[in-house]
Amino acid sequence: MDITQILFWFLSILAVFGALMMVTSKNPVYSVLWLIVVFFAISGHYILLNAQFLAVVNIIVYAGAIMVLFLFVIMLMNLNAETEPQKNKWLKIAGVIAGGSLMLVFIAALRHSNELIKTQVSMGGEAGLIKTLGKTLFTDYVLPFEISSVLFLSAMVGAVVIGKKGD
Repeated sequence: MDITQILFWFLSILAVFGALMMVTSKNPVYSVLWLIVVFFAISGHYILLNAQFLAVVNIIVYAGAIMVLFLFVIMLMNLNAETEPQKNKWLKIAGVIAGGSLMLVFIAALRHSNELIKTQVSMGGEAGLIKTLGKTLFTDYVLPFEISSVLFLSAMVGAVVIGKKGD
């Protein structure tokens, strides 16, 4: 086994363990922290797939901004034992059915993974690099990129105008 396989299995076990701990934690703050561990493990998988841009975006957006938002919401909700809803056995059964259905979808997707590997190999292994993404954005998709940048700029100006206090 080479180092890539060892890292893959370590990150996979870490992601599955973190997901199980996230679901089974009684404290919602601990659940959010375990979800951050899962996001870091997924970012490690992106790096192994040579998709550095996705790894960095995943860490910045999900493990950073979204998880901080989740933590603030959980802390502001002031959860206690009296406000916790009662457990329903039908919801547990529905959760098991939904989880089993998701597992079947994953198994069906894994059956076609050889075709995806062949596609990645035919692209020369340069598919996830930031250099390739930038070159594609600024050559093939320069007009949609500039239009979206103007749209984002107008949204930022609109947010400042709406948030500005009236004179």
